[in-house]
Amino acid sequence: MIQYTLASTDDELKQILALQQRNLPFKVSLQEKEREGFVTVEHTFKILKAMNEACAHIIAKSNDNVVGYALCMHPKFANEIEVLKPMFNKIDSITPKKENYLVMGQICIDKAFRKQGIFRKLYETMKAETRENFKCIITEIHASNTRSLQAHYAIGFKELKTYQAGEQEWKIVVF
Repeated sequence: MIQYTLASTDDELKQILALQQRNLPFKVSLQEKEREGFVTVEHTFKILKAMNEACAHIIAKSNDNVVGYALCMHPKFANEIEVLKPMFNKIDSITPKKENYLVMGQICIDKAFRKQGIFRKLYETMKAETRENFKCIITEIHASNTRSLQAHYAIGFKELKTYQAGEQEWKIVVF
């Protein structure tokens, strides 16, 4: 049985980082990237913990093991991760100045637990947990990550903007 909850311990944060490490682009084959997707950003424990203290991450657990996560990233972290700065700049340019939004910083499901509805349930939990403080959830997806794009569109995300950052193409989507 899968439990959905807020990350609250250092051990859970370390498990998030371990799952993240297994799904970075240079750790998965081209075929797996196309079929299963990948995660782009590699977080440090320090920044992951600080983000969690501002707005707790959503995790899926099975037998006390983190098998999926959706990272909550308050906009106050806009300058903390270099690769995400263009995303925050683009979001600020296309949303009303007073828009109170949360960025879903990354979502990942352990390979053994995919195709079981965990992706959808993580977002449902995130929406329920953050609804009082944030009007919407925004994220960006690498344009080549078709698996992730399809999954986000399937649960109701809508595209806000496609943009280039360097040689990378990104899609900003909102829920």
